[in-house]
Amino acid sequence: MDYTEDFLADLLTTARRAAAAGAAVLAGRDGAQLSQETKSSGSDWVTEFDLAAERAVRAVLADERPRDIVTGEEQGTTIVDSPSGFRWSIDPLDGTTNFIRDIVYYATSVAVADEHGRWLAGVVRAPALRREYWAVHGGGAFRADDGGEPRALDGPLPGRDTAGSALLATGFSYDPAIRAEQARALPGLMDGFGDMRRLGSAALDLCLVADGTHDAYGERGLNEHDFAAGALIAEEAGCWVRRPQLTSPLEGGPSAEERLALWTCAGGIEFSGRFPVE
Repeated sequence: MDYTEDFLADLLTTARRAAAAGAAVLAGRDGAQLSQETKSSGSDWVTEFDLAAERAVRAVLADERPRDIVTGEEQGTTIVDSPSGFRWSIDPLDGTTNFIRDIVYYATSVAVADEHGRWLAGVVRAPALRREYWAVHGGGAFRADDGGEPRALDGPLPGRDTAGSALLATGFSYDPAIRAEQARALPGLMDGFGDMRRLGSAALDLCLVADGTHDAYGERGLNEHDFAAGALIAEEAGCWVRRPQLTSPLEGGPSAEERLALWTCAGGIEFSGRFPVE
């Protein structure tokens, strides 16, 4: 199904409002001690800000798109009566460990897909960086700093890999066994790159591929809410992108077992052969 430009623009407007609402919650941190607890491991944290930001995002979506399904990192998937055929994937605070330690690399991520699994609009908003990224299907990707004029994004600089200065971004699992496998695979993943960064927010890492800061990004086992908006932004910036397909679009992404076997990758076309894409 093709969508009109006006319809996609309306989806994007809602996505931007929802991401702004979540980011506003995160921006309210005043440096006080945070209430926090762990989830999957001792380094996988959730704070009251994660929960409050997700509530803020969901409130905007419930008001503007009441018949849409919503999947969030903290509250799971909410099924509505007479669903519209669209589902939102939200990560209220991507980079919670950074947030807890007052490292400014974190963001609210919001994206929407249709019943066929096509991502239609995505927004990543980083309040501490005063930066917003967004994209709409077929309409390009953009970045705005500190509320300024947006600029179109066109991905990594061509030819930078041949100079030996290409920069790879990646991440590591909270699961020690999976992290050990990732560490063993790292030398092969680094082949052809001059350096690597592990900054702690997949959503922002993908956006930094879109704006040319990173030359490529690759990570195995990401959750859907980690890559949903950032992968669309990179793709619309002209990057090649590989991410898990939505096996049941209205219910969520891949199962945990499927997810752990899959890579999410983005970069300039010259990097496409360097990632183990299934």
